[in-house]
Amino acid sequence: MSDPTARQSAAASEAADTQPAAEPVDALVEAQRQAAEFKDKLLRTLAEMENLRKRTEREVADTRQYAIATFARDVLAVADNMHRALDAIGDELRQSPDSKVKALVEGVDLTERELMKILERNGVRKFSPQGEKFDPNLHQAMYEVPDSEAAPGSVAQVIQAGYMLGDRVLRPAMVAVVKATPKAAAPSANDNAAPDDAV
Repeated sequence: MSDPTARQSAAASEAADTQPAAEPVDALVEAQRQAAEFKDKLLRTLAEMENLRKRTEREVADTRQYAIATFARDVLAVADNMHRALDAIGDELRQSPDSKVKALVEGVDLTERELMKILERNGVRKFSPQGEKFDPNLHQAMYEVPDSEAAPGSVAQVIQAGYMLGDRVLRPAMVAVVKATPKAAAPSANDNAAPDDAV
């Protein structure tokens, strides 16, 4: 006969041998799960950082390119006045025999050209959409004009030129737009004139 105490101690030792083996397997699975979680978090963080870096680069580039927008808008008023001054001079003053008048006209002309060069050098360019199709993103319609020669919806006259800063509108062009002219109604078969002697 075997001793019951010996059997219990053998069973206890068997249980002790199997329990420690189960704990390392559970610990390994848990460690792998945590490692996968950390790897996922790391990859997400790296992706977010890359997106943040790209967004910051775009914002810095936009700030560099468009930082002068307010200043450029203010300078456009000077450019418009220079252009108006040159338009008001007229041909007789340009052809004037007086050397002082000629020097003044040439000075205003040179000043306007230099101002336009400086604006262009800083990314501001002038556009005049004469004859183009009206685009509400680029043009501001001031009024409509009937014109049977031009296509309806096209720019008939540029009242004030527009300006772009890079690919953005700094100031829309003020324009007159061609409106569709009504077509004369063609006489139909029922529109026959009644005879004069009909009662």
